[in-house]
Amino acid sequence: MSGELQEKLAERQVKFNFNPPSAPHFGGTWEREVKSIKNALKCCLKERVVPEAVLQTVLVEVEGLINSKPLGYASSDIADTDPITPNMLLMGRRDPMSPPVVINPKEEIRSRKQWKHCQVIVDIFWRKFVTEYLPSLQVRSKWVTDTPNLERQNKVLVIDNQVPRGEWLIGEVVEVYPSQDGKVRVADVSVNNKIYKRPVAKLIKLQKFVD
Repeated sequence: MSGELQEKLAERQVKFNFNPPSAPHFGGTWEREVKSIKNALKCCLKERVVPEAVLQTVLVEVEGLINSKPLGYASSDIADTDPITPNMLLMGRRDPMSPPVVINPKEEIRSRKQWKHCQVIVDIFWRKFVTEYLPSLQVRSKWVTDTPNLERQNKVLVIDNQVPRGEWLIGEVVEVYPSQDGKVRVADVSVNNKIYKRPVAKLIKLQKFVD
């Protein structure tokens, strides 16, 4: 750590609390995400050996997907449903990807084949990650703690395995349907000016960040 950084951290009284060695369970949410990423990559690659260029490209694509995952939202404007993502915090924009460029024309055909290979792997990763990781967020809330019911105007992330790669459905709850026990298990969600009725198990409430 540079002296300048140490000085800045000291000025702001920033303290680091490190997890003990061999204790990944201390990580909680982020360790669950790391595990899901590892499992998805294992499912994609299995025992296959891929060229280094392909693996590097896949990892960069995966990084972009993970860093586009919504963390929460800050705007109270109904029309503004853009969530805050790691990409926005790190790079100031939602999409960090640059268009592919072939540097050596002689390798163009090979690059196209490798590019298609990369896209197939990343597509498999996306399906596996969405299927495994997103529902785990609901399981944690549902069974470990008694969370409050969803309410109107809550911003939510809609779990949908059919959405294209890299897209996250963000919507707003417009109506809720309490059961006889008072628990809300079904809600209407407005996504892109369309109303969808979804079970609460498919909706992840987004945290609102306050300035």
